[in-house]
Amino acid sequence: MFEDFFKETGTLKMNIQSAISREIFVPRDEKLLVAIEVRRRLKRKNLSFLNAGRKRDYLTFLCLSVTNTRPAQIFITKVKKYPSSRQFSKRSQWSVEQLRQVNGINQNKDSPEFDLVFDRNSDQWLASSAAEKCMFVQVLYHACQNYWEAKLGQDNPVSPGDPKIPGVTETKKSHGATRQTEFINCQPKLMGDGCTLNMVIYRCKIFLNRMKNRMISNQGQFQGKAPVVKPSRSSPSPPAVRKMGNVMRRASQVLSERGERLMRAND
Repeated sequence: MFEDFFKETGTLKMNIQSAISREIFVPRDEKLLVAIEVRRRLKRKNLSFLNAGRKRDYLTFLCLSVTNTRPAQIFITKVKKYPSSRQFSKRSQWSVEQLRQVNGINQNKDSPEFDLVFDRNSDQWLASSAAEKCMFVQVLYHACQNYWEAKLGQDNPVSPGDPKIPGVTETKKSHGATRQTEFINCQPKLMGDGCTLNMVIYRCKIFLNRMKNRMISNQGQFQGKAPVVKPSRSSPSPPAVRKMGNVMRRASQVLSERGERLMRAND
């Protein structure tokens, strides 16, 4: 039962990411690293992701990609999906060199809010879940680290024929100060070495959150079409609802137990 549950939620996520990769990035000879669903962060408090999404019909995705050519370039792309179209639409794109700062908002706990500051503009985003935001920031951080390390090696090449004098510090030539991307208010675990372990946990949380959102959305559609019936304390819940609720609770328990064992093993 749990295998079918994770297979269904995993297929949903992979279908979206595969479709975006196939339509947007493969024709441009780019590899999609991660894609998450986001909304503009509003100033009103206590506004959930689902309530914010009711005012707009389209979906927005933030995607991180890398070129297959060398030297590799990293891009952040905003992609939208309109209900009137069956295809995804590319809206904006920035290179990692234009990305000045990534603000995780809260470094003490998982949260869906984050800011991206570029050379000429800044965006305040709200991810569909804290797990998606954490996964995006983690992948973005390691991608930036690899990019700037490779960029530094290109700007300061080492010639094999240059003589090295013992006891003398080597001075590298630089064509200009390189402004690397700054990560602030981000949790230390997102910038550590436990990348694979965190990815497993975040992906499981994303699966559970998306299944929960689908259940809430389907329940709202059903209530909108069904006649209004006064609830009764004695009337039992439908078997399908009870079964899905039990599956969600058991899956959350299994995920928590596995996460704790993975964290202990990593320590």
